[in-house]
Amino acid sequence: MSGGEVNKTELVAALINQQDNLIDGIRYAQDRIDGSMSMLLLTPAGLYCARDRLGRTPVLIGKKETGYCATFESFAYIKLGYSDCRELGPGEIDVLTPDGCAVLSAPGTKMRICTFLWTYYGYPPSNYEGVNVEAMRYRCGQFMAERDNLTNDDIDAVAGVPDSGLAHAIGYSNRKHVPYTRPFIKYTPTWPRSFMPTMQAKRNLIAKMKLIPVRELIENQRLLLIDDSIVRGTQLRETSDFLYESGAREVHVRPACPPIMFGCKYINFSRATSDMELIARRIIAEEEGANVDRVILEDYANPDSARYAAMVEKMRDMMHFSSLRFNRLDDTVKATGLEADKLCTYCWNGRE
Repeated sequence: MSGGEVNKTELVAALINQQDNLIDGIRYAQDRIDGSMSMLLLTPAGLYCARDRLGRTPVLIGKKETGYCATFESFAYIKLGYSDCRELGPGEIDVLTPDGCAVLSAPGTKMRICTFLWTYYGYPPSNYEGVNVEAMRYRCGQFMAERDNLTNDDIDAVAGVPDSGLAHAIGYSNRKHVPYTRPFIKYTPTWPRSFMPTMQAKRNLIAKMKLIPVRELIENQRLLLIDDSIVRGTQLRETSDFLYESGAREVHVRPACPPIMFGCKYINFSRATSDMELIARRIIAEEEGANVDRVILEDYANPDSARYAAMVEKMRDMMHFSSLRFNRLDDTVKATGLEADKLCTYCWNGRE
């Protein structure tokens, strides 16, 4: 490959070139590559758009009088004067020209779109499969509030970890009738999203440097803090310690999705190179040993089991939270409004 290093784009192009035409080449590349691969391919004949075989990531088409465009996030073309045209189905291949959008390979019927798109890394104004990210997060927060045993007498304020935790927190606050506050502000100009770097030390630095405390909203407060998830446990523990150091009396934590039990092997949003990087799996390994039977893992993933309760309590103690309660998978799925068999939930329950 160029420069003596493996270039992913060149590698995919080389796989496509193994076949006689673009359609067969795209299908061949998607079959050969582990995980998920949606792509846009610019040629003199038009822009070829291909969604991965199970639709784990989206591809959306926008249109206006002068032509068409394709994107991963639906909000991207709104400010350019485009309106929604359609969303490719799983495994679908289309070609865009100034004159129209033609389907070259029909979509499949089986879909496993990544649920974490809505929970975490999707942009708030985006829609996937007709479901808005911000609205889904509101619903998640409402469902968490309905199940939570804390009352208005137990907490003074609800806060979200910027940015993906904010909508969850607003939904929780509105349903629980507890004030919503912003006890810290995210400084964004110089810092990227903290899950992007491959090195944990860099992720921790970004997460720490982005948050600036508002001490007047922290001192002597019993805060309920909502984040999108707990992956390794390092960043949220530092955030809670930062709140205590800033004068918080209590910090109750409510992640907006279940404990992550399996590193993502399809699009690798968690950047985990091993399941043992996940705090839930480290706790399970301490209790059960290195080689844990799948049946036991499933029991730990069951929010009604004794093993699950013990794991969450140990996590709470390790991370210095006043209390810890995760959103349930069934409520996460319900918040999307989609059928469970259309969603990828592998990171939470290991379901392929």
